[in-house]
Amino acid sequence: MRHSISRLIVAVWHSFLVFSIGLGMTSAPAEGQIPQGESYAEQREEMVRLFLKGAGIKSEKVLDVFRKTNRHEFVPADMKPFAYRDAGLPIGDGQTISSPFIVAYMTEVLDPQPTDRVLEIGTGSGFQAAILSPLVEEVYSIEIVEPLGRRAAQTLSRLNYKNVFTKVGDGYLGWPEHAPFDKIIVTCSPENVPQPLVDQLKEGGQIVVPVGERHQQTLYLMTKKDGKLEGKALQPTLFVPMTGEAEDKREVLPDPLNPSLLNPDFEEGQDKQGHIQGWYYQRLASLVDAPDAPSGQTYVRFENDLDNQASHVMQGFAIDGRQVKQVRLSGSYRGTNVKVGPDKNQLAQIAITFYDEDRAEVGFGFIGPFRGTKGWSNYSKVIRVPASAREGIVRIGMFGGTGTADFDNIRIEKSGN
Repeated sequence: MRHSISRLIVAVWHSFLVFSIGLGMTSAPAEGQIPQGESYAEQREEMVRLFLKGAGIKSEKVLDVFRKTNRHEFVPADMKPFAYRDAGLPIGDGQTISSPFIVAYMTEVLDPQPTDRVLEIGTGSGFQAAILSPLVEEVYSIEIVEPLGRRAAQTLSRLNYKNVFTKVGDGYLGWPEHAPFDKIIVTCSPENVPQPLVDQLKEGGQIVVPVGERHQQTLYLMTKKDGKLEGKALQPTLFVPMTGEAEDKREVLPDPLNPSLLNPDFEEGQDKQGHIQGWYYQRLASLVDAPDAPSGQTYVRFENDLDNQASHVMQGFAIDGRQVKQVRLSGSYRGTNVKVGPDKNQLAQIAITFYDEDRAEVGFGFIGPFRGTKGWSNYSKVIRVPASAREGIVRIGMFGGTGTADFDNIRIEKSGN
């Protein structure tokens, strides 16, 4: 299957949900769609209902800000039709705007107060700063990618966010002349929290930050006590790595010549917060312990009875398409009364998407889609890897469809290299 010549690519990196929309064909599961005939205000209301409240965001002040903030102003013109879907969207220069849910989640966790002075690392499009603006006294936001930082500053100025201050620079260093800060929010991922950010956080202040390896991160809420950070793990996640000194000092690096998945058969269970080990952005997924599991004693189950509702998990990995020419994607599947969602591609499947060094989508493949009722079966498919591929994401679930879908033993490995 190939894309049409005219196509729109809606790539998720932070939040990760991936769309690839072509004329008459779709390469990846379409999920979380809002009717395009609705006004932006109506789309925002639907976004809040489906993707924020529906996913567990409870703070009324956060929900109200999302109802009033024009997310379409922070994306390129060709992405505006998708601005209110629960997806991260490409904004140029290898970066993305985070999905509405992850922005809302991080904002809610940070618990912004009217007197807070907040430092944001990774301005990106400026959308996170715009969400914080009416909730706090001042927002200071740093972006290392110069064209992106300039565009974000222009957008925020044009939209009259007078209490947001931006600069282009290395977020690793923070903004010492305006320290200390009550709160810090980091929208890119370092291996560990940079010491300058710890130093610039007030005693008793909080920082929300995704830390860990490039493709295995955990979102933490940390509080500064006696000059040190004490962390609380929130959920597994996947963010763009922090650029600059933080990335240069990274000690644990991925192996792009041997792509693989962690916890492929779900035998490692869940973490303390109830999230499936190694997988992230878990929606309507649960682990089932049963003797009929195709691999080991555990498999993952997705249950959904509402059209358009997210039901999936995903995992990222490194890959070098110059050396790895193709991979074998495999897994086991069982389904009960699985039906298509409002979009014809909202069905159960095992999908893989490849990204280049700028995190633009460059290829895809999938097993399925599945519908109806069928017992356990094993599936395997060899998929070509584009030479420009440097990252990938594997996703399993129903992607807006309904019914019950079970998956197990989801694997990728080099094939024929």
